[in-house]
Amino acid sequence: MKYMSTRGQVPPIGFTEAVLMGLADDGGLLVPEHIPQLDGAILKQWQNLSYPELAAEVFSLFTGDDIPREDLKQLAENSYATFRHEDVTPVRKLDDRRYVLELFHGPTFAFKDVALQFLGNLYSYISQKTNSIIHILGATSGDTGASAIEGVRGKAGIRICILHPHQRVSKVQELQMTTVDDENVLNLAVKGTFDDCQRIIKELFADVPFKQQYHLRAINSINIARVLAQTVYYFYAYFQLRKQGEEAPVSFSVPTGNFGDIFAGYLAKRMGLPVQRLILATNENNILARFVNEGVYEPGSFRETYSPSMDIQVASNFERYLFYLYGEDSRQTAEWMEQFKREGRIAVAGEKLDQVQRDFAAYSVGNEECLDAISAYHAQYAYLLDPHTACGAAAADKLAQDGEAAVVLSTAHPAKFNEAIERRGLPQTFPDPIQALFDKPQRQTVVDSTNEEVKKQLVSFFQ
Repeated sequence: MKYMSTRGQVPPIGFTEAVLMGLADDGGLLVPEHIPQLDGAILKQWQNLSYPELAAEVFSLFTGDDIPREDLKQLAENSYATFRHEDVTPVRKLDDRRYVLELFHGPTFAFKDVALQFLGNLYSYISQKTNSIIHILGATSGDTGASAIEGVRGKAGIRICILHPHQRVSKVQELQMTTVDDENVLNLAVKGTFDDCQRIIKELFADVPFKQQYHLRAINSINIARVLAQTVYYFYAYFQLRKQGEEAPVSFSVPTGNFGDIFAGYLAKRMGLPVQRLILATNENNILARFVNEGVYEPGSFRETYSPSMDIQVASNFERYLFYLYGEDSRQTAEWMEQFKREGRIAVAGEKLDQVQRDFAAYSVGNEECLDAISAYHAQYAYLLDPHTACGAAAADKLAQDGEAAVVLSTAHPAKFNEAIERRGLPQTFPDPIQALFDKPQRQTVVDSTNEEVKKQLVSFFQ
């Protein structure tokens, strides 16, 4: 398997090089040269595999000869041995045709652990096999940072710097990042929004000489390995439903900010997983919902919400979808992204918009509507949702169709967002690892939202 850029100016490269490159050197995103196609026989072979076994099978389709199968199996075993549930990502049935896919059983109680435990171990493996220097640079709206740090903290040959928007993540998310005292970890609190953090990251990776000089590696979902790891739980959830006796067509409702999680579902569907619908749930920062419903991709006014990890206006994985929407036409994709950079707007209509609406349904969840969903699910099912999962649940309820089984992706444990839970006066218990965070000292550096300021911190840290 080879990988190419969505903008077409990078020669085909192998899996390992794609992981190390992160953002393509031409500013695009890396995608596989072809999407593997799975038939019913293969899906039947996979349906009784454990989660680590399934992850190894999925990755084997994308790694080519770069990683031997036995090494892949060991990577998967090591990565998911840290999870608190034997199924890694269990499916919880709430009632007929309503399910929750619990993705928060990893070390930091967030869905990002599913991909970043694997990617952390993968980076360590690549470093040892190729003698590569691994300097990880990432941005987070809350959960990616803690999961990425947990995946590589203390590992020899790896340093990691994470940018987060200062005072715009939940307290637990902040503590999970900034109470880590390993010397290979640097937290930068950026005076701005997550979009500022993400812009800085993409521009630093696009500065190819700087990227190469300091051996920068990506941990965000611009890295194709992140997306591939997230496709696995769509397959695993589908198999769990079938084993539980659910025969209805299966749809997934996905809380969405950066388009990585739902793009993984789109990729799984393109591979052959029989997904009925992909429901894209946003909060009031609804650029993606507006694109699906109206065909216009244009940032609106930034809104702070009770679901801060989704407070994103420019979705880094959107370019991958554009590439596939336009028939893998890299020239057209590059033109669209240049137009967006120049005008801040992309618009599609006609057959292309029809295709978008065949690929996704979308709903934007209001702030109070999010809290209403938390209250309603607690009252009806005695089940406590975090505010991001609540957006997915509200969208599933709003767009429900007769005869389908809707699986809501639960992206975090509710204890990570107690600020929202407290607003409805609902009780919850903090897991011991989260409770312990409040007694630990913090380590972070507050910086302005400029490339120059961040560069200065990176040079000092990586040298």
